[in-house]
Amino acid sequence: MATIQKEIEIERSKNFVWDAIRDVGAIHKRLVPGFVIDCKLEGDWRTVRFVNGMLVRELIVSVDDNTCRHSWAAVHESLSHYNASVQVFSEGDHKCRVVWIADLMPNEVTDSIGQMIENALRTMKQTLENSRYFIDRTFK
Repeated sequence: MATIQKEIEIERSKNFVWDAIRDVGAIHKRLVPGFVIDCKLEGDWRTVRFVNGMLVRELIVSVDDNTCRHSWAAVHESLSHYNASVQVFSEGDHKCRVVWIADLMPNEVTDSIGQMIENALRTMKQTLENSRYFIDRTFK
């Protein structure tokens, strides 16, 4: 089993970023638009369509407001196992760090999934730092 760990700093408060991450049914609108082009939430499951055409079914394992951590498991024919988490850490009043950790099999997909995670984090940073939907000071 392979483990991927990636992180990125975002010039927004922890609470601002967490508010977008915790909205698990709207990631295609609030978090990673253009990277995820559609997301449908049905109970504890969401179906995610990526810009590359990949369609993945994901079980929402947890959305923990105390630790600002979201975890999920993914089902796709190219994966025999995938579970991941995204957690937000404060780096000051208007900066935070997002850490994404994924455990997956088979090992052969590690590079391609790692690249997808990097693309998602870059999209997340761009989206949230340029967001006009919220005023950051509201979420201090």
